[in-house]
Amino acid sequence: MLVAGEASGDLHAANLFRELRSLLPSLKGIGMGGIHMREAGVDLRYDSTGIAVIGAIEVIKHYGEIRRALNLMKQLLRDERPDLLICVDYKEFNFHLAKAAKKLGVKVLFYVSPQFWAWRPGRVKQYGKVVDHMAVIFPFEVPFYETYGIPVTYVGHPLAGSSASGDRATLAAEFGLAPDSPTIGLLPGSRANEIKRLLPVMLKSVTLLAQRFPDAQFVLSQAPSVDDGLLAACLRDMQTSVKVVKGRNRDLVNCCDAVITVSGTATLEVALAGVPMAIIYKVAPLTYWLGRLLINIPFIGLPNILAGRSIVREFIQQDSSAVNIAGEVGRILEQPEYAGAMKSDLQGVAEILGTGDGSAKLARLAVSMLAPRL
Repeated sequence: MLVAGEASGDLHAANLFRELRSLLPSLKGIGMGGIHMREAGVDLRYDSTGIAVIGAIEVIKHYGEIRRALNLMKQLLRDERPDLLICVDYKEFNFHLAKAAKKLGVKVLFYVSPQFWAWRPGRVKQYGKVVDHMAVIFPFEVPFYETYGIPVTYVGHPLAGSSASGDRATLAAEFGLAPDSPTIGLLPGSRANEIKRLLPVMLKSVTLLAQRFPDAQFVLSQAPSVDDGLLAACLRDMQTSVKVVKGRNRDLVNCCDAVITVSGTATLEVALAGVPMAIIYKVAPLTYWLGRLLINIPFIGLPNILAGRSIVREFIQQDSSAVNIAGEVGRILEQPEYAGAMKSDLQGVAEILGTGDGSAKLARLAVSMLAPRL
C-alpha cells in the first residue's frame, strides 16, 4: 500500500512502484495518490489532488476532506491488510495512518522523512514508535535518526541523477522557443492554493521583466495535477506571452537562463539543472507566524538549507513583490559573474544530493522488508 498526498510524492511513489514491479512482477499496489501512481499501475482508491495543500490555515479549510481521506485509508488498511505500507512524505496525514498500521501489525516504511532537523526535533520520538524504517533523502539525516534509535537508510534524493531528455537547442525547438533569446521559467507549484497565491505575483514580475528585456521569452511549467482552467484564468489578462508546458519540469528548466520558483522540491530540480533562480514563498499570515515559531533554521529554500548558507535569494511574505523578484532575475540576466557564482554554488548542492538511483535503492529496501512474506 502506497500513500502520497502531493504531486512530488505522487511522482516519487510512481517511480518506486515501477522499480518494485521490476523486482517483484506479481506485486500488487493499492493506495492514495495521483496521475503518476495510476499510470505506474497502482490501484488508486483515493485521488489526493484535492487535498494537496500547505500551511496550517489552508489545512483547516480542507480539514473535512482530509479527514475523510484518512478514514478511507485506515479502512483500506483494515480490509486489505497489506504486507507493507509505504508512506511518501505528507507527514501529518501519514503519521496518523502509520499509527493505525502499527496497531494492525502492518509494517511501515516512511519515505522522504519529515524535516525534524528544521522544526520540532522532539517529534521524532513519536514517529519512531509507529515507523519500522525511515528512508531518508539527505545524508545528514542518517545520524539524526540514529541518535534516536530509529532504523534508517539513506537512499539518496529521488531527483538526483535525473537529466533532461535533450539539449537546450533540441528542447527549445520542441517547445517553440528561440534558442538564443533570454528565457525565464516560472514554476508556480502543484497545489491549487499555491498557484492562486503566488502565480499572480510571478506574472506581475513577467510584465516588469518584459519591459526591461523586450526579447525575453517566458515559459511556465504546469504540474499534471493542476487544472487547465485555473491557469487559463490566471493568464487571461496577460499582455506578455507566456508559453505553458505540462509535465516537463526538468526539460523546461534546461531551456532557461533564470527561473522564478515556489519553495519546495522544484527548487532542487532547478539546482540539479544548474540554473540560477529566485525562490518565493507566501502563506496566510497566521501560518507564517506559527512557522517562524517552530522552524529553527534560517532558510526555507532547500538549496540554501543544503548549502548551509544563502546561495539563492528568498523572497518571503511581503518581500515577495513583483519589483523585488524582477530585480533579482534582472541581476541574474545582466551580471554574468553573479549568475556564474550561483551556478557554481548550485553544483555543490547537486554533489550533496548524490548520483541518483534513489528509487532502485528504496525498492531494494522495501523488498527486504517484504522478505518474510515472500
